[in-house]
Amino acid sequence: MSAPTRTAQSTCPKSSFQVGDCRRRFLKTIGAALPAAALACPGAQVAAAAQPAAQALPQIKLGKYSISRLICGANPFNAGSHLSVFVNHQMREYYTPEQILKTLRRCQEVGINCWQSSGGNIELYKRFVDEGGQMHYISLATNNAQEIERLARAGCIAVAHHGEVTDSMFKSGRFEQIGDFLHRVHDAGLLAGISTHMPAVVEAAESKGWDFDFYMTCVYERHRSAEELKKLLGHVPIPLGEVYLQEDPPRMYKAMQQTRRPCLAFKILAAGRLSERKQWVEEAFRQTFAGIKRGDGVIVGIYDRYTDQAYECAQLTLRYGS
Repeated sequence: MSAPTRTAQSTCPKSSFQVGDCRRRFLKTIGAALPAAALACPGAQVAAAAQPAAQALPQIKLGKYSISRLICGANPFNAGSHLSVFVNHQMREYYTPEQILKTLRRCQEVGINCWQSSGGNIELYKRFVDEGGQMHYISLATNNAQEIERLARAGCIAVAHHGEVTDSMFKSGRFEQIGDFLHRVHDAGLLAGISTHMPAVVEAAESKGWDFDFYMTCVYERHRSAEELKKLLGHVPIPLGEVYLQEDPPRMYKAMQQTRRPCLAFKILAAGRLSERKQWVEEAFRQTFAGIKRGDGVIVGIYDRYTDQAYECAQLTLRYGS
């Protein structure tokens, strides 16, 4: 990220009325380091028309459904970069409802048949289907009966307990309450899951005897407190922000291997931090598919403003996840 910053500074005009243009150029410069495989295939956007459309991506079973092993995430759609407010702004500017639908159609073309998001995007999913789209929808939610029923009516196939809430409940001793959520989701006729950023949550859930269908597992435990980081590292990074440790993915892979339930790994590119170099992106896909079970999948946010990331990620999934 340092090189793009220097470039932006060296080309910025001094005139105050040109500051907005300078910022736009800065945002475009850093776009290449955003989530998903931005550098996996340089120039892919230009060549997208010449690339094959339909792909036979490997599939996994989620209940009665066959799901592509690569699933489209939603953080870029929702302007949640986990990088900076500037990147959030760029994503929000780019991803109008029409652009989200266009990106979803491209995902479908390359063989991705599932979109993971939240209840906030369910109406857009219905529009996608009404316009001829054919993808499954997996949502995050909490124990809200009306929300779960609304997701069921809209065609959602599965709902996972929101990971941020899961981890907070686990740390505060309220983990048992998630069992009620799982019952409610099943009562609505949907597959029930638990999302988390913590291997310890997977281990705890496995010991409960609960009836549920899958996990969503972040491979980085990114929300440790300052006290936890100091205990683990001996110091607190400055600025604190979100900390992504190289040692985290193997810990989560181990937890995923120890459950028979399918797991959907997410943030495999450390929320875009590994997207700056082609070899980092490829290695993240390779390590993830090598570390998870054959019946597990990956969720990757697609930000296709500069390259054809849906195609790039599909190619890496074919290479390492088949």
